[in-house]
Amino acid sequence: MRTIKEIYLQDPDYPLSLKKIKNPPKKLYYLGKIKKEEDCFAIVGTRRPTPYGKEATLKIAKKLALSGLTLVSGFAPGIDTIVHKTALELKKRTIAVLGTGLDKKSIYPQSNLYLIEKILENDGCLISEFPPQTKGAKFTFPKRNRIIAGLCLGVLVVEAKEKSGALITANFAFQEKRKVFAVPGSIFSENSKGCHSLIQKGAILVQDGREILKELNFQEKPSNKEVYLNEKEKLIWNALEKGEKDLEEIIKQTKLPAFLVLSLISKLESQGKVKNLGGNIFSRID
Repeated sequence: MRTIKEIYLQDPDYPLSLKKIKNPPKKLYYLGKIKKEEDCFAIVGTRRPTPYGKEATLKIAKKLALSGLTLVSGFAPGIDTIVHKTALELKKRTIAVLGTGLDKKSIYPQSNLYLIEKILENDGCLISEFPPQTKGAKFTFPKRNRIIAGLCLGVLVVEAKEKSGALITANFAFQEKRKVFAVPGSIFSENSKGCHSLIQKGAILVQDGREILKELNFQEKPSNKEVYLNEKEKLIWNALEKGEKDLEEIIKQTKLPAFLVLSLISKLESQGKVKNLGGNIFSRID
């Protein structure tokens, strides 16, 4: 484990956007590289996302990361982890704000310990206002959410129940006059109730990362890595055009042999064009 560093509110390199919030942490503990100024954006949500939530997170996070925004989230299971992993797969900087100490034994979740070195290798940062040896508690996670909001130009909530911690982050963003965005979902989904509540409060409904970039007046950076698709790869690509599909549906629609579909999907995954959402369900990464 690397050495945990400290930075104080009065330090000239303390993040400027965080310094401007109502109750900034007087002291931060961090691993990696902390920056005084950068364009950050937070994506947060439930710890138990649906396939729809996973796909929406992947699509939007990729667009924002490739456009030059530093993705920020809370390192928790679910949406947070997808955000960090998406940035890392693109070799982009990401910031994880934790509700525990940064020592190896205290970090939550322990299942994400492997991500720490990957975040640091990609010029990223892990931040906490809690000293080493601090375990997660009911008050620590809501408290850290103001840091997530404070670091960022805006916050997107992808999926959240009515009493989700992601809504605490969004409410801090509202209070600090930051942009708040929410992904709509089914009226029958518990995971969408929190997002719909935010939209009723004034959050901006979004379906695509471009809408966020436009609202932030942030210039979209064109992708410089176009991937050529042959005719059979295009069949799979087109099959996923309207959303995620399981393997059997892809085979049925493309009329290709199962072994060939598996081989081509594996190739598209390695190119960063297709994502396995689990359970043999796949989606495009536009």
